[in-house]
Amino acid sequence: MTVTATSVGQPDQLEPQAARASRGARLLRLVPAAAAALSGVLLYVSFPPRTLWWLALPAFAVLGWVLRGRSWKAALGLGYLFGLGFLLPLLVWTGVEVGPGPWLALVVIEAVFVALVGVGVAAVSKLPAWPLWAAALWIAGEAARARVPFRGFPWGKIAFGQADGVFLPLAAVGGTPVLGFAVVLCGFGLYEVVRLVLERRRSGEVRRSAAALALLSVAVPVVGALAARSLVSDKAEDGTATVAVIQGNVPRLGLEFNAQRRAVLDYHARETEHLAAEVKAGKIAQPDFVLWPENSSDIDPFAYADAAAVIDKAAKAINAPISVGGVVERDGKLYNEQILWDPVKGPTQTYDKRQVQPFGEYLPLRSFIGAINENWTSMVGQDFSRGSKPGVFDMDGTEVGLATCYEAAFDWAVRDTVTHGAQLISVPSNNATFDRSEMTYQQLAMSRVRAVEHSRTVTVPVTSGVSAIIMPDGKITQKTGMFVADSLVQKVPLRSSETPATKLGILPEIALVLVALGGLGWAIGAGVRARRSATD
Repeated sequence: MTVTATSVGQPDQLEPQAARASRGARLLRLVPAAAAALSGVLLYVSFPPRTLWWLALPAFAVLGWVLRGRSWKAALGLGYLFGLGFLLPLLVWTGVEVGPGPWLALVVIEAVFVALVGVGVAAVSKLPAWPLWAAALWIAGEAARARVPFRGFPWGKIAFGQADGVFLPLAAVGGTPVLGFAVVLCGFGLYEVVRLVLERRRSGEVRRSAAALALLSVAVPVVGALAARSLVSDKAEDGTATVAVIQGNVPRLGLEFNAQRRAVLDYHARETEHLAAEVKAGKIAQPDFVLWPENSSDIDPFAYADAAAVIDKAAKAINAPISVGGVVERDGKLYNEQILWDPVKGPTQTYDKRQVQPFGEYLPLRSFIGAINENWTSMVGQDFSRGSKPGVFDMDGTEVGLATCYEAAFDWAVRDTVTHGAQLISVPSNNATFDRSEMTYQQLAMSRVRAVEHSRTVTVPVTSGVSAIIMPDGKITQKTGMFVADSLVQKVPLRSSETPATKLGILPEIALVLVALGGLGWAIGAGVRARRSATD
């Protein structure tokens, strides 16, 4: 009886233990997935408006741990989860007024690039100096995202989260690719240092070469950033100019901000005339030129005399040239245009925005999207056409480069204003359609990075805020609030020298892509040789 009872009861005792072990194994399998998603969220938290730039390092350290030695299928999934954790909260502003559909569609597509990078990182994770190859692969992924689809979407470049960080001076060395590479390299390097320390405790030995490479992957970016500080300066090279930035505000938030287009124009004219009265009273210095934001006149001043009269009156009141953001129709085509309006001569120069925003200023796949939702096609009734020439205005003797709003995210669109002689850069923008979201702070951080990258003062006139004046060292000296009428006036340094980043242009990015391809080729070759050895 005892033997029988024991034999019958044994499975009942073992079954709960087996079930618990099975559940434990399933939970353990979920740990990498959870870690991948949460490290993506950690990377998001490192971005503005927060100043927690350093969180990017542990975010990439955890990603390195998650991807090390994974199969390509596992790496694809884990990389995708990292991308979702990062991009879902970062880009939530894209659905503020149009609903979650476009926001989710954008994130789903953009996260694919991160997933593919994850596959590459896993492939190189067993190579000597793997943080180098892995960081280069990340930058290669950013390079691809900045170009396809629909001419690219660079939002979320690692460099744009580093405006307050110690690595920022590296923007002057090689632009956003070198700055981003340094951050990612340091993050992966931190994981490799920790991994080797734990390995030494476990086994008692670690190859000196591996330890040296791990330490270098952390030390070189930091030392390089400290050395690059010599490239950062806010000293005037070509004298100074007194600039005025006008934020007129809008009558309402959201997509209907321009339903009262004349009101938006009047608001900016009124704020300019208010500034003129302050100048006349001796309270504020006379500006050499005035910068209005994108869409400050959605009424075409070339077609409507009343709009031209309003702008002309404001220019005469302030007695300075104004760069006006207008919507202009010419030869049946629509342009997002900056117009240089002289108080004596009237309109003299124009710049047409070259990098127009897909789904905002033009609608790709219009018939397909219309079949899904007709409301989306009505939001972009007519596509904007692209300009073809860099924008540099001669404003009272100062060469002012123009990169309109979305263009600030694209390396080439800012750089070629400087190579065409800009002594100061202006980024006229309109963020009214995104309410009080983080978008305006993310874009402001881009402008801070551009200031250091090209060693230029950068002004950011925005219809509804945050407008700002940024020194060539990336520091904000003045800024407005959101959805208020305000003006900023300041004497700023003018500079004409070119940083290494300006001179090199796309070359650092090409070099890093080649490094990424080299590491990937090495990893693939090593895998092929290992499989052959196993079969021999």
